[in-house]
Parts: sequence; structure tokens; C-alpha cells
Amino acid sequence: MPDNHYENPKLAAIYDIDSGWSQDRDFYLALAGVHQQKILDLGCGTGLLCVAYAAQGHDVTGADPSAAMLDVARRKPNGHKIEWVQSFAQTFESGKQFDLIIMTGHAFQVLLDDGDIDATFCAVKKLLNADGKFVFESRNPKIDWASRWDYEMDLQLPEQTVRESRKFLAMQNNRMAFELRYEFSDETLVSNSELRFSDRSEIENQLTKAGLRIERILGDWAGGPFDETLSEEMIFLVKRA
Repeated sequence: MPDNHYENPKLAAIYDIDSGWSQDRDFYLALAGVHQQKILDLGCGTGLLCVAYAAQGHDVTGADPSAAMLDVARRKPNGHKIEWVQSFAQTFESGKQFDLIIMTGHAFQVLLDDGDIDATFCAVKKLLNADGKFVFESRNPKIDWASRWDYEMDLQLPEQTVRESRKFLAMQNNRMAFELRYEFSDETLVSNSELRFSDRSEIENQLTKAGLRIERILGDWAGGPFDETLSEEMIFLVKRA
């Protein structure tokens, strides 16, 4: 099941205020280019990128396990132009093959087990066109994420201010546990979540096992090279082997 902060309709409704348009989305939008592409967004959430692709004339499919997120996505401008599918990445199937497949917002890190990662990469291999590209990112585990994870911020809604906080709980092996808290005027919603922090070699090996190859690894959204000690992001540009 999706985490509470993805599945709860009240939290899905404010997701775009919490996680709006940003530099990473500029990067992913530019990947599509100017010619029409068949694009699959795995873990599309509320569909911010999907509707941006559709506005540029691309043939877009958005997949997400959260019904609440997809309900928000369908109501967006250009939402009617997009094929929305409620599905986990590792079990997604389609009669189409795609020119571009993306996993954004660190959705890859929600795949906690080797089996889920292997299944996702195998699904991607089947779904990619011969010259298609698969692009996703994962946080670099060499960075001390525990020391910079916590934050508090206010989300300004028309009718109220929601206090959001994120708190690091534990890091065991390559998994981080953390808490997200949303303080509404009438209730407080709390979600406990986990993310996996795979290192570069783990991801490379799993991609190779699935019949995929890395074309490039970038270290930031401006397209800079990946530095294992300094880069916060590992941005993988992948093709079929």
C-alpha cells in the first residue's frame, strides 16, 4: 500500500503546494524534446509533469499506486489527454512501448527490496522502445542525509496554514525511517515512511541484470557530472543493453 501521505485525499490535495514545480522537473521536461514522444511517468503522483508533457503535444501515460493522487491528477488542465493507470511500477503493464520512461521525485527509493527493484527494471526493459531512454534519480548514500533530513515549514492554504515537519528516525543498513507530520486546524496527520539508499554499484548491477545499460550518470539538475563524495543526486540516464 502507498504511504499515508500519498494515499490520504486530504494530503494529496495539498501535495502540489508542498512539492511544486522545481529544477528537477525542468530537467525532466526538457528530456522530451520538441518532437512528439510516447512518455511513461512511473510514480506520477498528482501528474505535474504529465500535464506539462501533454501540453507540449506528447502521448503521455501516468502510473501511480495512489488513487488519491490520481484523482487530483485527472482534474488538472490537460488531464483528459493523459492515460492514468493505478499501478505500482513493478507490476505496470501496457500494450505500448515508450520513447521516454521516467521515475521522479526520488520515487525509485520507495522500492525497498531487491525483488521490487528487479521487477521494476525488468518491466522498464519490456516497455522501452529500442532507442528509448529511462531516466530516474536516487539520493547519493555517501552524503550524511540524517544530519540534514529534519525540517519544519508552513504550507499556506486559502483557508488555513498547515504546519509540515519531517523528522529522521533511524538508518539501518541502507534504509532510512522517518516521520512526516501535517498539523491542520482540525487534526494532525502523521505518516511513518521508509526509503532505500542504494549505492551506485548496486544500481548499476541491478540495471545490468535486467538488460539495461547506463548511458550517463549526472550529479545535479544542471547536468553536471556525478561526484561520489560531493553530489547529492545520482541521476541515471539508461537505455536497453
